[in-house]
Amino acid sequence: MLFSKFPTPTPQTAEGPETLKFRLSGFPRKHNEGRIEVFYKGEWGTICDDDFSLANAHVLCRQLGFVSATGWTHSAKYGKGTGKIWLDNVQCSGSERSVSVCKSRGWGNSDCTHDEDAGVICKDERLPGYVDSNVIEVKDHENKVEEVRLRPVFTIATKRMPVTEGVVEVKNKDGWAQICDNGWTPKNSHVVCGMMGFPHEKKVNKNFYKLYSERQKNHFLVHSVACLGTEVHLAACPLEFNYDNATESCPGGMPAVVSCVPGPLYAQSTVMRKKLKMPSTIRLKGGAKYGEGRVEVLKGSEWGTICDDRWNLLSASVVCRELGFGSAKEALTGARMGQGLGPIHMNEVQCTGHERSLWNCRYKNITAEDCKHTEDASLRCNVPYMGFEKTVRILGGRSRYEGRVEVLYTETNGTLRWGLICGEGWGTEEAMVVCRQLGLGYANHGLQETWYWDSSNVTEMVMSGVKCTGDEMSLSQCQHHRTVNCQKALARFSAGVICSETASDLVLNAPLVQQTTYIEDRPLHMLYCAAEEDCLSKSAAKANWPYGHRRLLRFSSQIHNIGRADFRPKAGRHSWVWHACHGHYHSMDIFTHYDLMSANGTKVAEGHKASFCLEDSDCDEGVSKRYECANFGEQGITVGCWDLYRHDIDCQWIDISDVKPGNYILQVVINPNYEVAESDFTNNAMKCNCKYDGHRIWVHNCHIGDAFSEEAEKKFEKYPGQLNNQIS
Repeated sequence: MLFSKFPTPTPQTAEGPETLKFRLSGFPRKHNEGRIEVFYKGEWGTICDDDFSLANAHVLCRQLGFVSATGWTHSAKYGKGTGKIWLDNVQCSGSERSVSVCKSRGWGNSDCTHDEDAGVICKDERLPGYVDSNVIEVKDHENKVEEVRLRPVFTIATKRMPVTEGVVEVKNKDGWAQICDNGWTPKNSHVVCGMMGFPHEKKVNKNFYKLYSERQKNHFLVHSVACLGTEVHLAACPLEFNYDNATESCPGGMPAVVSCVPGPLYAQSTVMRKKLKMPSTIRLKGGAKYGEGRVEVLKGSEWGTICDDRWNLLSASVVCRELGFGSAKEALTGARMGQGLGPIHMNEVQCTGHERSLWNCRYKNITAEDCKHTEDASLRCNVPYMGFEKTVRILGGRSRYEGRVEVLYTETNGTLRWGLICGEGWGTEEAMVVCRQLGLGYANHGLQETWYWDSSNVTEMVMSGVKCTGDEMSLSQCQHHRTVNCQKALARFSAGVICSETASDLVLNAPLVQQTTYIEDRPLHMLYCAAEEDCLSKSAAKANWPYGHRRLLRFSSQIHNIGRADFRPKAGRHSWVWHACHGHYHSMDIFTHYDLMSANGTKVAEGHKASFCLEDSDCDEGVSKRYECANFGEQGITVGCWDLYRHDIDCQWIDISDVKPGNYILQVVINPNYEVAESDFTNNAMKCNCKYDGHRIWVHNCHIGDAFSEEAEKKFEKYPGQLNNQIS
């Protein structure tokens, strides 16, 4: 775990270390990229791009509070700065703690102009404990706590994941060292457990460790720690370091030992998992990994979001621990994990950090003018290290985000070797697990053939029949064949993935469906093209064409992209299918499913809609349209835009000609086959209550599938026609 945030730096003195500030500037840019600027000797200045490298960017991004860099820019891509050019010919190896220790011409020595200002592009993930701020202060200092670990001493504990108990060790420039346990408090343990991804600490049997420490040679780097218990990193606690002239570093010689209680997802026994239940009134949505996402709370049987006003690490840590994770790594603002739907339940949340639940914190109820979903709060939590990334790898792709999947497989004789996965049945859900396991974000594609990638050093098939739900932490938790059974066992047919740091998220405008639903008796002579595209029920084939009619349940669909990446059809334009009758191309044969179901979930009528045109019909204020279908244009839905399928176009219906009067559920599912990756598939379904009397239809209570509490959803499905007073 990398070092995060130090205690607030003291003002610089003549003898003290130099305090540097870093920020990203320029336009246009995202929050994690821009022209790099340094505040030195009371003045902001830039860095020249001469000899600039990705290694330089890594160092600077870490000083800005990000985990690493993904790229850098030259020639003032983000615009020209003003004032000083502080550094030139910077040459870092990439592992330095500060750009100030990298080789350069020295502060203020440069032969550049601002046309050569360097920029950096940082990975959109904060170091533990960094506040989501654009200006980061860093004090160059020898004694820093950058990494902390729990070192287990029991033989059996060294093999068990996650490590929940052990000697606390900190890393400095000379390696790993211990902390003296004199004055060690439960609050200190609480902070350490939070860093390790655990919600709580527990008492530890020190007698065993005392005997153990007497047989060990300890090096005590820190001899006093005084945490309040609300810090997200040990480095944020007041620390006293040992110096060379210290007479006695740790009277008694006992190192600090901590034991942590894992959350329900990481408990090592079924009994413990049942005992440690997840809270039912708070959840995370839209994240690529466990322990990150948009914060949503349940209030009055309906899920809603939190406004990011005053959102900080203290409040985020309360949420993380309540959900069974550790303290918060990041408190994110500005809908950085995508926008939510429905109500915004809380605003100006202010936690002290000691609360057991977010509901115990101070907050304000929202008013209409206070917040929008562009201000939804999100977070990233510290989670236990499980070592899952060591058992899977991807090779042969053009970047580290794509490749042929290989798993570490145990042979019958106990030896380990890498092998391929059969591509048959491999899809988006399986790719989601691999990308999560490797920390590479969301799944962009799950590939069943990988012949176009580098095939040197290809191994043989060792796994087949992999079937995941998409929620697993590791492929080892998915179903697969006991023995390999693959019809296409050549390496070219092995499974592959393409991962992405961002993903789209489609949701349906439920109120619009409710407002636009009606019944039409449409003459058969107007339905030839619809019949060709299989948009009518099976009984239509036996009708007396062109005489008679079909009864259609019609409605409009407005599909919004509230994610963080554009929604693009899986197939490129070269493989779109032409439909001559309607005179247009289909970019996705099945884009939406429409179902009319009885109360017990049995389909009584169904329909589907192909994406003959995925385009930006309209967008939120400030967002520009990017996709339109005219002239065989590129198809897609931009983030912040929506695609409208009006009620009066062909196939925008369900054929209910054979449906008897009664109470039903109308269900609409977008992207039903998971053909295109999204950050959240649980909000792709919409349901409505319907009452049909044989002549008219009433539709009410339309909502996104996971918008209600479980109890409200059960009531909805049990009494589909009588949930409220709209229908007697």
